[in-house]
Amino acid sequence: MWNNGGLSPLNFLAVIGQVVLAAFADVGRLSQFLYNSVMHCILPPIYPRLIFEQMVRIGYNSLPVVGLTAFFTGGVLALQIFIGGSRFNAESLVSSIVALGITRELGPVLAGLMVAGRVSAAIAAEIGTMRVTEQIDALVTLSTNPFKYLVAPRLIAALVTLPLLVVVADTIGIMGGYIVGTRSLGFNSGVYIKNTVDFIEFIDIFSGLAKSAVFGFIIALMGCYHGFYSRGGAQGVGRATTNAVVTASILILAANYVMTSLLFTE
Repeated sequence: MWNNGGLSPLNFLAVIGQVVLAAFADVGRLSQFLYNSVMHCILPPIYPRLIFEQMVRIGYNSLPVVGLTAFFTGGVLALQIFIGGSRFNAESLVSSIVALGITRELGPVLAGLMVAGRVSAAIAAEIGTMRVTEQIDALVTLSTNPFKYLVAPRLIAALVTLPLLVVVADTIGIMGGYIVGTRSLGFNSGVYIKNTVDFIEFIDIFSGLAKSAVFGFIIALMGCYHGFYSRGGAQGVGRATTNAVVTASILILAANYVMTSLLFTE
């Protein structure tokens, strides 16, 4: 039966072995890349100008998409909670649950995913183009460490700017819920604000900011990693861009689950 299909049991096992070995090779390469990146972020020299430029690209230029996403998410969250809460006479919990959902989960996660789609792809495309056009090799020839010059500024910038973006996203998201709650659902403005302020605790805000810092590091790391090891001309750069966005998004969701379990499991 195996021979008729042209695939013997030994060949089948060989294919599985190749896949497993390739997976371990990718994990090892990523681990080495992670180590080199972190060390060059810590050890001098540091390039403040490059870090500031990347902060503008990653943070400031992402404000519109993050702000719009947070605003409409807060509004629709308030509307959905009101509709669901009306079945149990719990409409008064709208402001509290919107604040909790935005600060703990939706603010950092949606901001991370939006920035991953925009920034991780851009980083992978930029560094991937430099790789296939041998500009990275030229940096090495000029005694410039590509990790220090290309990777470290992006990692530091993303690590710093994502929490700032999440602060903005949380504020705008809660504002979106406030506008929908007071304009469309008939809540009193002062009562809505008081319930929001009274319900939010420090751990809710801190958890979102801690998550966003991790998400920022993941976004920049995946963009740099896939761009740094891209091969095959324009098609290789395209694959690197796609892989960077997909892996960053998946790792953000996985990291969100792990951090939520660590921060809120009693």
